[in-house]
Amino acid sequence: EDLLYRSGYEYFKRLPDDIEVFWMLHSSGKLVQSVSIGWQKRGVLIDYTKNAVYSYNTQYAGNTIGLKKLALRLAIRKADREGWLAEHMFLMVVHGPGGRKTYMTGAFPSGCGKTSTSMVPGATIVGDDLSYLRIVDDKIRAVNVEQGIFGIIRSVSKKDDPVIWEVLNSHQPAIFSNVLITEEGYPHWLEDGCEIPPRGVNHSGPWWIGKVDEDGEEIPMAHKNARYTISLIGLPNLDEALEDPDGTEVDGIIYGGRDSDTWVPVMQSFSWEHGVITMGASLESKSTAASLGPSGQRMFQPFSNLDFLSIPLGQYINNHLEFGKNVRNRPFIFAVNYFQQDENGNFITGKDAKRVWLQWMDLRIHGEVDAIQTPTGFIPTYNDLKKLFKEHLNQDYSHDDYVTQFTIRVPELLGKIDRIEKIYRETVPDTPEELYVYLAEQRDRLKSAQVTYGNHIHPMKFT
Repeated sequence: EDLLYRSGYEYFKRLPDDIEVFWMLHSSGKLVQSVSIGWQKRGVLIDYTKNAVYSYNTQYAGNTIGLKKLALRLAIRKADREGWLAEHMFLMVVHGPGGRKTYMTGAFPSGCGKTSTSMVPGATIVGDDLSYLRIVDDKIRAVNVEQGIFGIIRSVSKKDDPVIWEVLNSHQPAIFSNVLITEEGYPHWLEDGCEIPPRGVNHSGPWWIGKVDEDGEEIPMAHKNARYTISLIGLPNLDEALEDPDGTEVDGIIYGGRDSDTWVPVMQSFSWEHGVITMGASLESKSTAASLGPSGQRMFQPFSNLDFLSIPLGQYINNHLEFGKNVRNRPFIFAVNYFQQDENGNFITGKDAKRVWLQWMDLRIHGEVDAIQTPTGFIPTYNDLKKLFKEHLNQDYSHDDYVTQFTIRVPELLGKIDRIEKIYRETVPDTPEELYVYLAEQRDRLKSAQVTYGNHIHPMKFT
């Protein structure tokens, strides 16, 4: 916790006796070789009446660090009472033309690029996971309540995530969990871009290439949900806003998930309400090793916060809608999708393309580029993306790639609306009526375009 959080004891001692405080008590239980042996009797108790969290017989940080997702559940209830938002969001800075700084938050389910987006080269980071949003002087401002990163390490490589890679290979303190440790004491993880060591120690004990479990299944070098923990302090890409008690004004909000066939790489909503409903409340993502249940299943993930909600979902959505109505200067809302695939299951955008999508968002926020209006939102023009790919990645962006990535897939989008509406009608009795209105309007726009242009619509048809 020293890596992830600020020390607050001296501040705590100065607080009045009646101040609202979150309390956490954790026990790893009996340990053998530093491992909890009572994990089959593990448990977590959250007492909303006392703002207290108890966890026992567990060592997984997502369950045992009370100040993280356990405290988020308490914070959501507090935010609900007081009229602000406690969100599962990064907070980062996109550096635009002339050194301009544009602050953006982003909500992504675990394993969908949240940390790698907040640590993208050329940007600076305030936080990668939790943000509190409040209205101050008619503006939405955000703070990161942490000061470290507890991130998924799978696929972090020198090529695709150079900033994170350099930190993990520096002298900065880091905690690795569920990775492979070689005889030389060096950590390895899945898809790290390095040659797989012949042997080492991992979550299964001594490990070697070809080792199998009791069912005869080969044990991978490292766990799919392997993690790293580092402090933000000392990072070369740290933004000074981390320690600003007044937070920073939020210029844009991003929602992203793991979607192979429906959503385009980047899109801007028509309005705050349209973004909250069709991008936040309608977020879907394929499950990963960081979530419960089997991987690869399409999951309902509204606001990337469903697992942590401690109030009814409809009430939570309404809080977002009202939050935007109470401020004149509202952030732009965007949706991103890094996981489009072709018919063979190959990803059709590179990991580094997220730099371009972020730069386009910055230009849109400041009114410096036009966009194409589609039935589901605004998308970039080809010429703007071509320029940005060359400027920021030194890549030639082809028109064919643009068409493939930004084709509007009407049947898939209509199917998503049907799925989302069904979930809300059947399982969320307090759903705001606005949600059904915005979904119906989006369905009508898509059907009208389908009649005119067909099922899969070339983006230039909307110009």
